[in-house]
Order: sequence, then structure tokens, then C-alpha cells
Amino acid sequence: MSLRDAALETLSGWSAPSADQAMLRERYVQHLREHADGVFRSCRPDHLTASTLVLSHDATHVLLTLHSKAQRWFQFGGHCEDDDASLLAAATREATEESGLLGLSLDPEPVQLSEHAVPFCRVPGAPDDGLTVHHLDVRFLAIAAAGAVPVVSEESIDVRWWPVVALPDPEPELSELVTLALSRAAQPSNSDGGLTAAASDHPSR
Repeated sequence: MSLRDAALETLSGWSAPSADQAMLRERYVQHLREHADGVFRSCRPDHLTASTLVLSHDATHVLLTLHSKAQRWFQFGGHCEDDDASLLAAATREATEESGLLGLSLDPEPVQLSEHAVPFCRVPGAPDDGLTVHHLDVRFLAIAAAGAVPVVSEESIDVRWWPVVALPDPEPELSELVTLALSRAAQPSNSDGGLTAAASDHPSR
């Protein structure tokens, strides 16, 4: 199955947490149906991306990265690559590479969708086409192991644990993402560490 088909399957079967999220899901699905390369950076001006909100093992803290280009605190994430088998695999790879944490346990179902403009998104080596790119981000939840110590990657200025009740420069979407992630983590199926052991299924490169 191609990454595009896997993404369509994931999104088509996803139970959106709100009417607005359901509308975004339909937007994403339509985009994928219209664009064979809709999951890759080559699809301009819009393409899917995958990201992961990492919670501490006790769900009291969230691990965020100070993005070097955006100069803001975000969850981990980025573009899909040719050898990513699914959006979950892309989200796992990005979270592992950018946090330095091994053994992340990911929920296989998306938590939130977010469409946002990314003026600095460029195709490496290609001339600037003047288009303002929109990332159609699919966001997942991961639980870190107890005592996990992150490492700052080349793509970040800093990586730091923040209390879920004291986010840095909180904006509505990040606050909503944390709220949705906490609710998902508290569900009975996840309360005993039952999230997918995605780090072992999709090792970082």
C-alpha cells in the first residue's frame, strides 16, 4: 500500500473530536484524492505533514521543541519521506529524530488535524516559486518512558519538558492539542501503557 493510500485509510476511518475537525478531515481526504503526491513536500502549495505530541509517562509534562526557523515552541514533526509506510511511521520517525528519545509509545489514531501557513517551507534545491505553503498536519500522541532525557537535534534551538498547565506562549491550537492528548491518554485502553510500541515498529533513520 502506498503512503497516500495509507493516509487516506487512516483519515477516512478517523473519528473526529469536533465538527471543525470533521471538516478538516474532509479537506485532507479531498486533497489526497486530487493529488497523487499530496503527502509529499513536492505537492505545492499544500501537502500533508505528520507530527507527535510527546507526554511524560505520568502525563504531567509535555516535551516541546523550540523550532529554529519558526522561533516558537511546537510538538515534533515534519515532512513525510518516500520510505515512510504511513503517517504514523512518519510521525514516529520525526519524534524520534528530533527528541532523541527511544521507545516512544504512540497511539495509532490521530489526535488532531491542523492546517496552517508555513512561509518558510521550500523544496530543497528548487527555486522559490513564491507560493505560501499550507501544511495539512496530522498530529499523533506519544508517551515517553519514565526518566526519558531528550537531546536537542540540528533542527531545534532547544528541547524541553513543560508542565501541561504552564505551556510556553500557549496558542489555542497547541492548548487544544494538549487537552485532546490528555483526554486520549486517560482512556482505559491507554491508562496501562497500551499505546502502540511504534518506536520498535518504525525505527528512526
